[in-house]
Amino acid sequence: MTDDSPGSREIGFSLSDDYNASEILFRNLEQGCGNKVAVYSSGGNTTYAELCRRACRIGNALMSLGLARSDRVIMFLDDTPTYPAAIFGAIRAGFVPVLISTVSPKDLIRFYLQDSGARVALIDRKYAALFDDKSLSDTQTETIVTVNGTANLSTPAKVIDGDNWWLQHAETLKAADTNKNDMAFWMYSSGSTGRPKGVVHLQHDISYTAAGYAAHILHLREDDICFSVPKIFFAYGFGNSITFPFSAGASAVLFAGRPEAGVVFECVKAFRPTVFFGLPTLYTALINHAGFKDSDFSSVRLCVSAAEVLSAEVFNRWKDRHGLETVEGLGSTEVLHIYLSNTEEKKKLGAAGKRVPGYEIELTDRDGNPTTRGAEGILWARGDSNAPCYWNRPDKTAETMRDGWIWTGDRFIEDENGFFFFRGRADDLIKVSGQWVYPLEIEHCLIKHPKVRECAVLAVALKDRRMTIKAVVALKSGVITDDAMTKELQSFVKKRLLPHNSPRLVEYVDELPKTGTGKIDRQQLLNYTS
Repeated sequence: MTDDSPGSREIGFSLSDDYNASEILFRNLEQGCGNKVAVYSSGGNTTYAELCRRACRIGNALMSLGLARSDRVIMFLDDTPTYPAAIFGAIRAGFVPVLISTVSPKDLIRFYLQDSGARVALIDRKYAALFDDKSLSDTQTETIVTVNGTANLSTPAKVIDGDNWWLQHAETLKAADTNKNDMAFWMYSSGSTGRPKGVVHLQHDISYTAAGYAAHILHLREDDICFSVPKIFFAYGFGNSITFPFSAGASAVLFAGRPEAGVVFECVKAFRPTVFFGLPTLYTALINHAGFKDSDFSSVRLCVSAAEVLSAEVFNRWKDRHGLETVEGLGSTEVLHIYLSNTEEKKKLGAAGKRVPGYEIELTDRDGNPTTRGAEGILWARGDSNAPCYWNRPDKTAETMRDGWIWTGDRFIEDENGFFFFRGRADDLIKVSGQWVYPLEIEHCLIKHPKVRECAVLAVALKDRRMTIKAVVALKSGVITDDAMTKELQSFVKKRLLPHNSPRLVEYVDELPKTGTGKIDRQQLLNYTS
């Protein structure tokens, strides 16, 4: 797509061909916001001027390693001020940061390093032990840069103390002469093969989401403070914590560590955000936490939720306690952020929302024929923030990215007012806590447990309408089916796959139902979803 696409014209989006995505951050200096706080954090506040200087030092430091234009730089970082500085420093220098989930196990880290071909990895010191000989074997990674502290690593790669290293480099850096359609950064998205796919985003994509979603849904002001509990490596959190506040000269709250309910309440109390971003899973955890009744969200003017359907119970309890109606939306890593959203003025509970300005939406049947309004169809989305491809995955690119459209695989119904309601997946993926989960991958993992004879994994709808994972397991003879066994199986999955793949529910049976040919009867398994 080009800047002359229907979506671009609708939101008045236009960029010159020569464009570098770091301008989202650096133009705040031109607009006189240098002394304004860009990032609030427990480690101290960081102004726009300080953040830009740090970004330049990191960019110059990376250039000193002899990297070539568009070389990838793995970023395995927690949410501290160094993260946005590293992202924009790398982009400004002409490199491609690759944002990786910090809950990834070693074998997945090795896959990311191999797949991206990254010669350099920036890692938070607390995760250093994950980058050992095993993780780096058969990769091109030559240099490990530790952030927020030093670490002793037994690895063939050169290890650098980043906090001191980039202080040796200049605090100014001219933006690389990138084109608006050059690669800017990657994220990884899970897929039906069970292996993540590298989602390639371009220099102009960040600005497009700001001109579309942020401008028309959030209406950010310079005095806003954005607090996103979802982390930066998550496309949703990336926009909330970086793109949108920086594009408006506003501020962001960043916190390191697990997003536990008590910590979230403490951050809100300490930093007084005005815009709060969460997931249905988070809102559920917050309202069920002991601190909910005393929590103070009086500084917040807007609450946003995405990734899953927010239940009426959670919506109403949150509104009753804080007087805030949560605005729901739906996006994806491939589109970079939200393309369907409710608004403060127009919303329907349970709906993903209406089309966000700048994006086109179509529903089709499985053969690609448009469906009529009110009929269920598979959703396609088109906008100028759409990823052009998956890295090294031409098969999946051809399947998902078609003529500028993204085939989402989500089934929806559009009502008479243009609100879209989610009806499930066209395939058998399950969305849990905002992450897609492939049941067969979990089954393949569980069956390797020495006490498991056979198993099947399926989706279960909870009472609050969120989806979770249930494993139906037949154990080997003599094995006791108790809580300890359940915890053992859950831990087994967590250690081998990403944590959100661990089945929340486990049911034990003597035998799984079979078809006449001896295969597991998937249809009969639906009886286990209640």
